[in-house]
Amino acid sequence: MNERTAAASRETAETAIDLTLTVDGGGEAAVDTGIGFFDHMLEAFAKHGLFDLTVSCDGDLHVDDHHTVEDVAIVLGEALDEALGERRGIVRYADRRVPLDEAVAGVVVDVSGRPFFDFSGEFSQQSVGEFTSVMAEHFAMSLAMNAGLTLHVDVEGENAHHEVEALFKALARALDDATRVDERRGGETPSTKGEL
Repeated sequence: MNERTAAASRETAETAIDLTLTVDGGGEAAVDTGIGFFDHMLEAFAKHGLFDLTVSCDGDLHVDDHHTVEDVAIVLGEALDEALGERRGIVRYADRRVPLDEAVAGVVVDVSGRPFFDFSGEFSQQSVGEFTSVMAEHFAMSLAMNAGLTLHVDVEGENAHHEVEALFKALARALDDATRVDERRGGETPSTKGEL
């Protein structure tokens, strides 16, 4: 199997980002976004999805965390899309629910090439450290739009730290499941149309 890896960059007046992604990795991460909790979430994403991930982001944190979180998700989505290529032989669909103490998050994904996002739930506190809780939803949406994912996410709980972390872990596990190569397909694209 070809190594499924990609590097992507983005530079605007708001952020400068360099990112590398290996889909079939070992969960290694080197992340620096300037937002401690976001770094922790990206490290958890890599660890639980068994992705190798490097992220360097210099963002306009003097404004807020929005541009940094959104743009990292955009670049990660672009890298995932590139690394998967024609998506030949992948499982394609996955459904994961992940608990963290009182919180639980669910992610259903179709690595379809057709971006769609739906979210249900709310976060119990406005922020976790310097990370605005609703940016977890925006991260997932931006990732879906740029990686070509159909993504349904739900979250519930009483502690925003747990809710956001469960979401990132569920997203990681679902993407790991959906992007795995199913040898039974013999390299065929998992679609009756013949392509995704």
